[in-house]
Formats: sequence, C-alpha cells, structure tokens
Amino acid sequence: MASYDLLIIGAGPAAWSCAMTARQRGLTTAVACAQSATSWLQRAERIDNYPGLPQISGKELLSRFRAQAADMGVVIIEQLARQIMPSGDIYMTLVGNDIIESRAIVLAMGAARPKLLPGEEELLGRGVSWCGTCDGMFYRGKKVAVLSAWTGGIEEAEFLAGLASEVDYYLLAQHAQPENPPYRLCEGKPQSIRREENQLVLKTDAGEYRYDGIFIFRPAVSPDTLLPGLKTEGAFIPVDRRMATNLPRVYACGDCTGQPLQIAKAVGEGNVAAISASADLSKGARA
Repeated sequence: MASYDLLIIGAGPAAWSCAMTARQRGLTTAVACAQSATSWLQRAERIDNYPGLPQISGKELLSRFRAQAADMGVVIIEQLARQIMPSGDIYMTLVGNDIIESRAIVLAMGAARPKLLPGEEELLGRGVSWCGTCDGMFYRGKKVAVLSAWTGGIEEAEFLAGLASEVDYYLLAQHAQPENPPYRLCEGKPQSIRREENQLVLKTDAGEYRYDGIFIFRPAVSPDTLLPGLKTEGAFIPVDRRMATNLPRVYACGDCTGQPLQIAKAVGEGNVAAISASADLSKGARA
C-alpha cells in the first residue's frame, strides 16, 4: 500500500500549487487526478491575466504546472479518487482500484458537481455501486448495467464482464468505445433508477430494463460523497483562512471553495493549504 504525508485530489492550478509547496516543505506528496479534457481551463484558448505568462493557453499552463510538480518529486496518480475513509490518525483513499494512505488530504477538484440520476443516491449500496472492483464479486453470474460518462467506465465494464453473466453498457456522455468489447453497448439515455422487488429498474428514453446491479462511473465525485461528514454549502466547501475544512487534516482550495473562480486565487489557496497541512503535521509529529 502506497503511503504519503499528503494526498491532493484534483488536477487544476490549486492542486499543482499545493503539491509544489508541500514538496518544498519536505512532505511526501501525491496528486490523484483523473485526466479530463473537458475542464474549462483545458479548453481556454488564451489567458491574459495570469502574471508572468501572458497569452498562454489553458492547456499549456496546466502542462507547465504539472511538469514543474513532477520535477519536484510529486507522485502523479492518473486515477479517480472514489472514496476517502478516516482510519484513526490517517486517511485511506480509494484511488482507481488501489488504496492510498495519507496523513492529510487536500481537496482541489474544482467547482463541478456531478448531477446524479433520480434514485441513484437512495439506492447506493443497495444495488447501485460506483466501484466495480469493490462490489463486482457480489454480482457473479448476474445481470448488470454499466452507466458511464467517460472512458474510465470501459475498464470497469471489462472487469465486470469476467464476473457477471451479462453486462449492458449505457452512455451518460459520449465517449469512444473499443472494438469488440466484452459487453453490449445499449441505446437509450439513462433517466432514473428504482427498485422493484429484488431487482433494479433502469428507465431510459428507449424503455425500461431490469438488472441485478447497476454500476455508475463519472470522471468526478461530489465532495460530500467522496468524504462523508465533510461540510458543504451548495456546490462549495467552506474553509477558514488556513484552507481547513470541518474535518481534521482535511483542507480545500481552488474553485471548490467558492468565488471568485480565478487561476491566481486558486494558486494562492493551494499554497496556503500546503503550508497549513505542513504545520499541522509537524505539530502531530511533536505531540
């Protein structure tokens, strides 16, 4: 099991700024970032208000941030952080299909908040799952559906195809598919999920279909779902001036903390979050 002083979740300016400062403070640091080309900064053709780098594209700016962090020894894990679980004085985070241990967490995943399907949250853990590796064994020999908004769902569906008797794959958003996949690509846009007797009913715009289990994959997880007990206010995470949240050794920075949604503000908050984490971890080490 990989272990770090600090695990940062996100792939934007706040995350990379935090990672670089953390390394300067001597913290072993990892960044978990499911890469996506759909962020607003990735699509920005020109940025004129970031000091020292006029007329740079968002893609190039992020590339420079990432390269600088990597050169400083930041470990980059290109997988989605699915769930964070407190365990005494440490946090155990499910990243992709692996558990990452860390002494502190920084949330820097931006302001996007995925929209759940009606019935999804209520049935989570009761037939609906966000992790094929975690829950796939419960559906050996059964019929399941995979609902995916990104290519990360393909690997999960391929894994489930080795366990389930049937796997149907639905697109929550368009993404490329492999040739001859071991699952059935279905038409119809998922609209809602409900339970009837011992099965789940998936309603789509092409009809209704019954499954023993439904697995849902997106390139992002809402903060309060990612970390139970985390206080949120609407789409944002409230923090104090140290970027500390309501949970011990959990910090947040960047767009996920609220307006203004600006690169310079995100970079500054990432710096503060790293300094705060370093100070708090040092206190713990001396205690």
